[in-house]
Amino acid sequence: MASLENVSYTKIKSRKKRTGSDVVFNVFLYALLGLFAIVIIYPMLNVVAYSFSYGFNAVRERVHIFPNKFTFESYKTILFERENIGKAAVATVSRTVIGTVTGVFANALLAFIVSRKKFYFRSALSLFWIITIYAQGGLVTTFYLYRKMGLTNSFWVYIIPGIVSGMYVLVMRTYMKSIPDSLEEAAQLEGAGYMRSFWSVISPLCRPVYAAIALFIATTHWNSWFDALLYNKFKPEYSTLQFEVMKIMTSVVAIGTNVTNVTYVHQPQPLEIAPITLRSALAVLTMLPLLIIGLLLQKYYVSGLEIRGVKD
Repeated sequence: MASLENVSYTKIKSRKKRTGSDVVFNVFLYALLGLFAIVIIYPMLNVVAYSFSYGFNAVRERVHIFPNKFTFESYKTILFERENIGKAAVATVSRTVIGTVTGVFANALLAFIVSRKKFYFRSALSLFWIITIYAQGGLVTTFYLYRKMGLTNSFWVYIIPGIVSGMYVLVMRTYMKSIPDSLEEAAQLEGAGYMRSFWSVISPLCRPVYAAIALFIATTHWNSWFDALLYNKFKPEYSTLQFEVMKIMTSVVAIGTNVTNVTYVHQPQPLEIAPITLRSALAVLTMLPLLIIGLLLQKYYVSGLEIRGVKD
């Protein structure tokens, strides 16, 4: 007869009898989760359907999750008839990749420094990061500072000012402080220095928080447009994708009412592009890269630490 130690937890759980209340609870839970999924997924599918719909038929005939008449005209207009979209996409991808890599490394290195118990100024630096979260210089002084530093009208205004964030440093510091000191002490006994311990011991255990911070930084860079308007307005080569999207959205909204009136009254055949289809196509194009990155980094949110600690 098999002992209790040889029986897996899965087999023990499967032998447990389910009561009527358990079944009712599971049905209610699955129904609630299914409804929640529908509420989240339906708006996304609706936007995708509008982006592939044919012109003002999408306005006259309500679209749900399937296009009323499939077409790529909205995407062709955005990708091939807008000259600045390609340059803006290159600038946005470049700032997102460079800003995310440098941001994660810089914040992680500073968090490692202030999380060490032997570092004398760790409390003062932590207080300094907290102050930077609540106290800022303001828009005018920030613009004046960037101009004196030569960052305006340049690509590096997107990267250098946002490399370090007090919030991200504190989050990483808290996560690193939860890692047992025994792991770093064992590495130091083998002759590892601080940088070696940071790179080979601490960083592999901090992959979940690194992934979360990387997604936050990448989202900020990808969705940013105000800095392009403020610092690089007269430099089309440094324009960002969201800034171009904002300009297209503004122009579409400005002419949308007049075009709609002309279409409904004087034009018997519907146009291939309508303001709502163009806006939906823009939303899909700007949302898709972040959606892919989020799916790739999802496993790190639930994985936790691979090695939580060592028993002393």
